[in-house]
Amino acid sequence: MIPRYSRPEMTAIWSPEARFRIWFEIEAHATTALADLGVVPKEAAAKVWEKGRDAVFDVARIDEIERVTKHDVIAFLTHLAEIVGPEARFVHQGMTSSDVLDTCLNVQLARAADLLIADIDGLLAALKRRAFEHKLTPTIGRSHGIHAEPVTFGLKLAQAYAEFERARARLVAARAEIATCAISGAVGTFANIDPRVEEYVAAQMGLTVEPVSTQVIPRDRHAMFFAVLGVVASSIERLSIEVRHLQRTEVLEAEEYFSEGQKGSSAMPHKRNPVLTENLTGLARMVRSYALPAMENVALWHERDISHSSVERMIGPDATVTLDFALARLTGVVDKLLVYPEQMQRNLDRLGGLVHSQRVLLALTQAGVSREDAYRLVQRNAMPVWRGEGDFLTLLQADQEVTAALKPEAIAECFDLGYHLKHVDTIFRRVFGES
Repeated sequence: MIPRYSRPEMTAIWSPEARFRIWFEIEAHATTALADLGVVPKEAAAKVWEKGRDAVFDVARIDEIERVTKHDVIAFLTHLAEIVGPEARFVHQGMTSSDVLDTCLNVQLARAADLLIADIDGLLAALKRRAFEHKLTPTIGRSHGIHAEPVTFGLKLAQAYAEFERARARLVAARAEIATCAISGAVGTFANIDPRVEEYVAAQMGLTVEPVSTQVIPRDRHAMFFAVLGVVASSIERLSIEVRHLQRTEVLEAEEYFSEGQKGSSAMPHKRNPVLTENLTGLARMVRSYALPAMENVALWHERDISHSSVERMIGPDATVTLDFALARLTGVVDKLLVYPEQMQRNLDRLGGLVHSQRVLLALTQAGVSREDAYRLVQRNAMPVWRGEGDFLTLLQADQEVTAALKPEAIAECFDLGYHLKHVDTIFRRVFGES
């Protein structure tokens, strides 16, 4: 985790203190369940909670013990015994390290997902507000980077809103899939621990029971979780690239907010660069890169190995912290985005009416001209306009083959901008409902 791209609430989930606190809760709940089953004394379970509930686990001490034991869970249990006393011998009865590690990781990922879902809610609110603000602000739609037909800037933002609604739904599903608990002991057979302990711990930790854990929770769950994070990151990049293109000097239909005192270049004082969305493009690449090792973690040896462990110690914090930061940054970009309707109109008019070519083509076919001939006539008048040799409407109205099928006023009707925007309300209702 890099502090530059981290926010405190998400980072806290992955701190050693938070991890050891979760480990304690898993162990203590399991001990309580064992006591209820008569496996360990109820007094011992009560003492574990009494001593550990408000304890501050000493990270440095645990690290010191681990340097000797070379085993993190044993180091923690040793430190816990120093806090609890003799009753600590009843902790971890019938459990294996993966019961603690895997259940803890899933708790952390579920909590991280909750923050990411809240992040998307904030982004959706910003997108909706700006979409309705520019619902009918006309701009040029582009295919292959080339002027195509008119759209509105609100439609661009509505598309992003719909995409991030899907992202939210995927995150909710990924959270549900990852939020499982395994307290099944060595190789997952429950030989030394009752399945009811797992059910109790799962309920207390806000998780569901893993049906078959084979000592480790199956990593296809984690692969799906990180794949979803990668897809969300790709949506962040898509919207970021749109802003970057619109901010280019030759386009300048929208740009990132440029604050008082901000500098764009160490060499050129005039520069206003799209640094936030460029940064988001880079961060999206990083989040996507974590999906592949998560997928490679699925294929473990037999009932378990630990080839996944080092990977997850890195990608768990890094992917969630980075995506959390990126979603918050994108929300800020959308919220403060500078939009220039006048420049959008100038760009719309830049091709001398060529953006209405399809409507002229369709009008000619409706008037009885074959599609092939209609296309030839429209393109014949369009190409001079591309070269700066006239106005499209004027050329069409002067073309006798065109006017033989369409009266000049009928041709002029094809240049109505409102024609392209007549279904904006329909699209908005589909995206936002009746609001």
